[in-house]
Amino acid sequence: MDFNFTDDQQALRDAVARWVEKSYGFERRQKIVAAGGFDRAAYGEMAELGLTGLNVSDEHGGLGLGPVEAMVVMEELGKAIVLEPLAQTLVCAAVLCHYAPTDVKTAWLPKQASGEALVVLAQQERKARYHLDVCEAKAVKSGAGYAVTALKNIVPAGDQADAFIVPAQLDGQIALFLVERSAKGVHTRGYLTQDESRAADIQLDGAPATLITTEGQQALALAVDAGIACACAEGVGVMERFVAMTVEYMNQRKQFGVSIASFQALRHRVADMKMQLELARSMSYYASLKLGAPEAERRQALARAKVQLGQSARFVGQQGVQLHGGIGVTDEYAGSHYFKKLTQLEMTWGDSLHHLGEVSDRMTETAGVFA
Repeated sequence: MDFNFTDDQQALRDAVARWVEKSYGFERRQKIVAAGGFDRAAYGEMAELGLTGLNVSDEHGGLGLGPVEAMVVMEELGKAIVLEPLAQTLVCAAVLCHYAPTDVKTAWLPKQASGEALVVLAQQERKARYHLDVCEAKAVKSGAGYAVTALKNIVPAGDQADAFIVPAQLDGQIALFLVERSAKGVHTRGYLTQDESRAADIQLDGAPATLITTEGQQALALAVDAGIACACAEGVGVMERFVAMTVEYMNQRKQFGVSIASFQALRHRVADMKMQLELARSMSYYASLKLGAPEAERRQALARAKVQLGQSARFVGQQGVQLHGGIGVTDEYAGSHYFKKLTQLEMTWGDSLHHLGEVSDRMTETAGVFA
């Protein structure tokens, strides 16, 4: 199997890397954090690069690219710990492309692809604990449409988004609805999260909604799996940059008149960090390549990838901070922010213990090793 990237994929990586290097440095990120954790101008710049329409078909104004291209982009954004939730755009576009009726696609996909509209997934509830079949939100028929009553938590950029994809119970089963933030009955409360990006709690009180699909369980599973693939790729980018920062610091920091990079015990720890990074990278590739597989196979693959991401992120983050010493946890130094991002990624879309359980539940007698 050839794991080399095509010329087009490499050109996409280079374009995103150039934007990150020139336009999204640590100083700009800190200004965005101070302003609330989300910058519509930065999101617009990503739209100008075509990233918001990455997986939208050309029929609706997008680039029509696939999971590998999304992985390449998310790796590069991870290197700069970009705050704007492009992963949410990719996740919601995947749901709309696969499940939405034609009129909803026509109304929203072009606006998503151009960056005019930010649509995010609002699925998390306090009692759900990562389980997709736990949903207390309710939807009822209301005239020609629907009305949704719900409380959703930790919605990425929830008070800045233009619309939400919301799971809710309809006639005893989970369905997905599109709710505009400007609609009557929508209330938001925004705040910063652990990694300094913006999120919000969303209260819907009979808010008018458009039905996307009554196959909510399957659509939600696809959304979460696409989100896990994005998180794995982003985590690889975060870890790659943090390892490089750690090595750079060790070459500059001196004890006993020599750089600490010359100490054999510390070199072994960096080698272990690099090993964990490459394990996460290989599983990120695996996750992206499995997004087109049948649901049972896809779900098992993505759970495996998320377990490895969590283990690698925890190891690389903790070792990186230890090798930096005190400066590694100061707010002024970028490294501490990479550590916080890795900590949050381990919890995003289900923590390691949850996905270890998912892997265990899906094991067969052969554990997938033999036919």
